[in-house]
Amino acid sequence: MVKLAANLSMMFNEYDFLDRFEAARRTGFKGVEYLFPYDYKQDQLVNLLAENDLSQVLHNLPAGDWDSGDRGIACDPARVGEFQDSVGVAVEYATALHCPQVNCLAGVKPDNVSVENARDTFISNLQFASPILESAGVKLIIESINTIDIPGFFLTHTDQAKEIIQDVNSPNLSLQHDLYHMQIMEGDLSRTIESNLSLISHMQLADNPGRHEPGTGEINYPFLFSFIDKLGYDGWIGCEYIPAGNTEEGLSWAKDYL
Repeated sequence: MVKLAANLSMMFNEYDFLDRFEAARRTGFKGVEYLFPYDYKQDQLVNLLAENDLSQVLHNLPAGDWDSGDRGIACDPARVGEFQDSVGVAVEYATALHCPQVNCLAGVKPDNVSVENARDTFISNLQFASPILESAGVKLIIESINTIDIPGFFLTHTDQAKEIIQDVNSPNLSLQHDLYHMQIMEGDLSRTIESNLSLISHMQLADNPGRHEPGTGEINYPFLFSFIDKLGYDGWIGCEYIPAGNTEEGLSWAKDYL
Protein backbone atom coordinates (compact mmCIF):
# COMPACT_ATOMS: atom_id res chain seq x y z
CA MET A 1 0.00 0.00 0.00
CA VAL A 2 1.30 3.44 -0.96
CA LYS A 3 2.55 5.39 2.08
CA LEU A 4 2.35 9.14 1.65
CA ALA A 5 4.31 11.62 3.76
CA ALA A 6 3.45 15.32 3.84
CA ASN A 7 6.31 17.63 2.93
CA LEU A 8 5.86 20.44 5.44
CA SER A 9 8.25 22.78 3.64
CA MET A 10 5.77 23.03 0.77
CA MET A 11 2.37 21.80 1.93
CA PHE A 12 0.02 23.47 4.42
CA ASN A 13 1.66 26.81 3.75
CA GLU A 14 -1.55 28.46 4.96
CA TYR A 15 -0.12 27.86 8.45
CA ASP A 16 3.08 28.73 10.26
CA PHE A 17 5.57 25.89 10.00
CA LEU A 18 5.08 24.56 13.51
CA ASP A 19 1.31 24.40 13.00
CA ARG A 20 1.68 22.25 9.89
CA PHE A 21 2.28 19.08 11.93
CA GLU A 22 -1.24 19.20 13.33
CA ALA A 23 -2.66 19.97 9.88
CA ALA A 24 -0.88 16.94 8.44
CA ARG A 25 -2.28 14.69 11.16
CA ARG A 26 -5.78 16.09 10.78
CA THR A 27 -5.84 15.31 7.08
CA GLY A 28 -4.68 11.72 7.55
CA PHE A 29 -0.92 11.73 7.08
CA LYS A 30 1.16 9.42 9.27
CA GLY A 31 4.57 10.60 8.10
CA VAL A 32 6.20 13.97 7.46
CA GLU A 33 9.32 15.27 5.80
CA TYR A 34 10.72 18.73 5.26
CA LEU A 35 13.89 20.26 3.90
CA PHE A 36 15.71 21.14 7.13
CA PRO A 37 15.06 20.87 10.87
CA TYR A 38 18.02 22.96 11.97
CA ASP A 39 16.25 26.26 12.68
CA TYR A 40 14.24 24.59 15.43
CA LYS A 41 15.14 23.00 18.74
CA GLN A 42 15.21 19.23 18.66
CA ASP A 43 12.84 18.89 21.62
CA GLN A 44 10.32 21.19 19.97
CA LEU A 45 10.16 19.00 16.88
CA VAL A 46 10.18 15.77 18.87
CA ASN A 47 7.18 16.96 20.86
CA LEU A 48 5.25 17.98 17.74
CA LEU A 49 5.84 14.57 16.19
CA ALA A 50 4.73 12.78 19.33
CA GLU A 51 1.68 14.98 19.94
CA ASN A 52 0.45 14.31 16.41
CA ASP A 53 1.48 10.65 16.19
CA LEU A 54 3.68 11.37 13.18
CA SER A 55 6.86 9.71 11.95
CA GLN A 56 9.72 11.83 10.68
CA VAL A 57 10.65 10.02 7.48
CA LEU A 58 13.26 12.32 5.92
CA HIS A 59 15.19 15.54 6.13
CA ASN A 60 18.25 16.86 4.30
CA LEU A 61 21.79 17.32 5.49
CA PRO A 62 22.66 20.98 5.97
CA ALA A 63 23.00 22.44 2.48
CA GLY A 64 24.93 25.66 2.96
CA ASP A 65 23.21 29.05 2.99
CA TRP A 66 19.86 28.25 1.39
CA ASP A 67 18.57 31.82 1.53
CA SER A 68 21.65 33.01 -0.36
CA GLY A 69 21.20 30.44 -3.11
CA ASP A 70 23.11 27.38 -1.93
CA ARG A 71 21.43 24.12 -2.91
CA GLY A 72 23.91 21.77 -1.31
CA ILE A 73 27.67 21.88 -0.96
CA ALA A 74 28.69 18.25 -1.40
CA CYS A 75 30.29 18.67 -4.84
CA ASP A 76 32.29 21.80 -3.93
CA PRO A 77 35.95 21.03 -3.16
CA ALA A 78 36.33 24.39 -1.37
CA ARG A 79 33.71 23.43 1.24
CA VAL A 80 34.72 19.93 2.28
CA GLY A 81 35.40 20.98 5.86
CA GLU A 82 31.98 22.63 6.09
CA PHE A 83 30.36 19.50 4.69
CA GLN A 84 32.13 17.25 7.18
CA ASP A 85 31.06 19.45 10.08
CA SER A 86 27.48 19.31 8.85
CA VAL A 87 27.34 15.53 9.05
CA GLY A 88 27.59 15.62 12.83
CA VAL A 89 24.76 18.12 13.04
CA ALA A 90 22.59 15.94 10.81
CA VAL A 91 23.29 12.89 12.98
CA GLU A 92 22.21 14.77 16.11
CA TYR A 93 18.89 15.81 14.60
CA ALA A 94 18.14 12.54 12.83
CA THR A 95 18.83 10.60 16.01
CA ALA A 96 16.62 12.85 18.13
CA LEU A 97 13.79 12.76 15.58
CA HIS A 98 14.12 9.00 14.96
CA CYS A 99 14.51 9.88 11.30
CA PRO A 100 15.66 6.77 9.39
CA GLN A 101 17.35 8.54 6.48
CA VAL A 102 18.81 11.86 5.40
CA ASN A 103 19.25 13.23 1.90
CA CYS A 104 22.52 14.73 0.69
CA LEU A 105 22.03 17.47 -1.91
CA ALA A 106 24.96 17.50 -4.31
CA GLY A 107 24.63 21.20 -5.01
CA VAL A 108 25.43 23.39 -7.99
CA LYS A 109 28.85 22.84 -9.52
CA PRO A 110 30.99 25.98 -9.12
CA ASP A 111 32.04 27.48 -12.44
CA ASN A 112 35.74 27.15 -11.63
CA VAL A 113 35.50 23.44 -10.79
CA SER A 114 35.71 20.71 -13.42
CA VAL A 115 33.05 18.02 -13.68
CA GLU A 116 35.66 15.44 -12.73
CA ASN A 117 36.74 17.35 -9.62
CA ALA A 118 33.14 17.93 -8.57
CA ARG A 119 32.37 14.23 -9.00
CA ASP A 120 35.44 13.15 -7.04
CA THR A 121 34.56 15.59 -4.25
CA PHE A 122 30.97 14.37 -4.10
CA ILE A 123 32.08 10.75 -3.91
CA SER A 124 34.66 11.50 -1.22
CA ASN A 125 32.12 13.39 0.86
CA LEU A 126 29.62 10.53 0.57
CA GLN A 127 32.31 8.06 1.60
CA PHE A 128 32.99 10.24 4.64
CA ALA A 129 29.36 10.63 5.64
CA SER A 130 28.01 7.17 4.95
CA PRO A 131 29.76 5.19 7.73
CA ILE A 132 29.15 7.95 10.29
CA LEU A 133 25.45 7.89 9.55
CA GLU A 134 25.42 4.10 9.44
CA SER A 135 26.90 3.93 12.94
CA ALA A 136 23.98 6.09 14.09
CA GLY A 137 21.43 3.87 12.33
CA VAL A 138 20.64 6.47 9.67
CA LYS A 139 20.65 5.76 5.93
CA LEU A 140 22.25 8.23 3.52
CA ILE A 141 20.48 8.93 0.23
CA ILE A 142 21.17 11.11 -2.82
CA GLU A 143 18.74 12.72 -5.25
CA SER A 144 18.85 13.78 -8.88
CA ILE A 145 17.22 17.18 -9.52
CA ASN A 146 16.11 18.85 -12.75
CA THR A 147 18.10 21.70 -14.23
CA ILE A 148 15.07 23.90 -14.90
CA ASP A 149 14.29 24.42 -11.23
CA ILE A 150 17.95 24.46 -10.21
CA PRO A 151 20.20 25.40 -13.16
CA GLY A 152 23.65 23.89 -12.86
CA PHE A 153 22.72 21.27 -10.26
CA PHE A 154 25.38 18.59 -10.40
CA LEU A 155 23.33 15.40 -10.02
CA THR A 156 20.64 15.31 -12.70
CA HIS A 157 19.93 11.75 -13.93
CA THR A 158 19.19 8.34 -12.47
CA ASP A 159 22.07 6.61 -14.26
CA GLN A 160 24.48 9.25 -12.99
CA ALA A 161 23.27 8.70 -9.42
CA LYS A 162 23.51 4.94 -9.86
CA GLU A 163 27.13 5.18 -11.02
CA ILE A 164 28.03 7.40 -8.07
CA ILE A 165 26.39 4.98 -5.62
CA GLN A 166 28.38 2.15 -7.16
CA ASP A 167 31.64 4.11 -6.90
CA VAL A 168 31.02 5.11 -3.28
CA ASN A 169 30.56 1.39 -2.61
CA SER A 170 28.75 1.71 0.72
CA PRO A 171 25.87 -0.49 1.85
CA ASN A 172 24.46 2.58 3.61
CA LEU A 173 23.96 4.70 0.46
CA SER A 174 20.71 4.59 -1.52
CA LEU A 175 18.70 6.58 -4.03
CA GLN A 176 15.91 9.06 -3.49
CA HIS A 177 13.84 8.97 -6.67
CA ASP A 178 11.86 12.16 -7.23
CA LEU A 179 9.17 11.49 -9.84
CA TYR A 180 8.69 15.17 -10.67
CA HIS A 181 12.37 15.87 -11.28
CA MET A 182 12.87 12.69 -13.29
CA GLN A 183 9.77 13.26 -15.42
CA ILE A 184 11.41 16.49 -16.55
CA MET A 185 14.88 15.03 -17.08
CA GLU A 186 14.10 11.51 -18.32
CA GLY A 187 10.46 10.49 -18.54
CA ASP A 188 9.88 6.71 -18.74
CA LEU A 189 9.17 6.69 -15.01
CA SER A 190 7.81 3.18 -14.53
CA ARG A 191 10.63 1.44 -16.37
CA THR A 192 13.26 3.46 -14.49
CA ILE A 193 11.68 2.67 -11.12
CA GLU A 194 11.49 -1.03 -11.91
CA SER A 195 15.09 -1.29 -13.09
CA ASN A 196 16.44 0.62 -10.08
CA LEU A 197 14.07 -0.57 -7.36
CA SER A 198 16.82 -2.22 -5.31
CA LEU A 199 18.56 1.16 -4.94
CA ILE A 200 15.48 3.25 -4.11
CA SER A 201 14.72 3.83 -0.44
CA HIS A 202 12.57 6.95 -0.78
CA MET A 203 10.45 8.62 -3.44
CA GLN A 204 8.93 12.05 -3.82
CA LEU A 205 6.18 13.37 -6.06
CA ALA A 206 4.68 16.41 -7.72
CA ASP A 207 2.97 16.81 -11.07
CA ASN A 208 4.50 18.48 -14.10
CA PRO A 209 4.33 21.25 -15.22
CA GLY A 210 3.87 23.51 -12.22
CA ARG A 211 5.05 21.21 -9.43
CA HIS A 212 1.51 21.03 -8.07
CA GLU A 213 -0.47 18.09 -6.68
CA PRO A 214 -1.14 14.93 -8.70
CA GLY A 215 -3.93 15.38 -11.21
CA THR A 216 -2.87 18.88 -12.24
CA GLY A 217 -0.40 17.83 -14.94
CA GLU A 218 0.85 15.13 -17.25
CA ILE A 219 1.92 12.32 -14.87
CA ASN A 220 -0.50 9.41 -14.53
CA TYR A 221 -0.20 8.96 -10.78
CA PRO A 222 -3.02 6.40 -10.32
CA PHE A 223 -1.16 4.12 -12.75
CA LEU A 224 2.21 4.79 -11.10
CA PHE A 225 0.90 4.13 -7.58
CA SER A 226 -0.57 0.80 -8.69
CA PHE A 227 2.63 -0.08 -10.54
CA ILE A 228 4.85 0.81 -7.57
CA ASP A 229 2.61 -1.21 -5.27
CA LYS A 230 2.85 -4.27 -7.50
CA LEU A 231 6.63 -3.99 -7.51
CA GLY A 232 6.57 -4.35 -3.74
CA TYR A 233 8.03 -0.95 -2.88
CA ASP A 234 7.35 -0.40 0.83
CA GLY A 235 9.10 2.93 1.42
CA TRP A 236 7.54 6.35 1.84
CA ILE A 237 6.55 8.70 -0.96
CA GLY A 238 6.99 12.31 0.07
CA CYS A 239 4.48 14.83 -1.28
CA GLU A 240 6.96 17.53 -2.20
CA TYR A 241 4.62 19.73 -4.19
CA ILE A 242 3.40 23.31 -4.17
CA PRO A 243 -0.38 23.24 -3.70
CA ALA A 244 -2.21 24.93 -6.57
CA GLY A 245 -4.62 26.42 -4.02
CA ASN A 246 -5.60 25.57 -0.47
CA THR A 247 -3.66 22.47 0.61
CA GLU A 248 -6.55 20.66 2.28
CA GLU A 249 -9.01 21.39 -0.52
CA GLY A 250 -6.50 19.99 -2.99
CA LEU A 251 -6.05 16.64 -1.25
CA SER A 252 -8.88 14.80 -3.03
CA TRP A 253 -6.28 12.97 -5.13
CA ALA A 254 -4.90 11.34 -1.96
CA LYS A 255 -8.15 10.14 -0.35
CA ASP A 256 -7.56 6.49 -1.27
CA TYR A 257 -4.05 6.51 0.25
CA LEU A 258 -4.52 8.32 3.56
